Amino acid sequence: MVQYRVTGIPEPLARAVRTSLASPQYGHPAHVELATGYGPCRLCLDTFREGEEDRILFTYQPFTDPDALPAPGPVFIHRAECERYDHLAFPEALRPLPLAVDGYAAGGHLVQQARAGAEPIEDVLDRVFGAGPVAYAHVRNAEAGCFIARVERGFACD
Repeated sequence: MVQYRVTGIPEPLARAVRTSLASPQYGHPAHVELATGYGPCRLCLDTFREGEEDRILFTYQPFTDPDALPAPGPVFIHRAECERYDHLAFPEALRPLPLAVDGYAAGGHLVQQARAGAEPIEDVLDRVFGAGPVAYAHVRNAEAGCFIARVERGFACD
């Protein structure tokens, strides 16, 4: 079985947003509000406690490859510090959410897309990563289309 490394956005980027209340990549102002939806936080990949936690909305560009076409969009992080998700397991908090997976080759070229439904997310990831030269994937909200997390192939285990 293949495992996948799932990561939130880079911690230095989240720190910069919290400090400046602006998108470090674009300079657009960030917006702080009491959570009115589940999110999730793009750093810790946990959902927000609606009506209890402050969150920051800002513009984020998930591609790091200079050859990739830009795909900036709105994302949320906790206003309070939280720990970046970086594990060889899919986050439990994301499993019940409407998810889509986009698989990209080097250079940010889209190779495969799949919508997660009733099947386990690992099966969707296996399908996307098995569709050719997929180097990494982005998990997106299947309703809003916004970026949630990056996924890379982990290692095979018995």
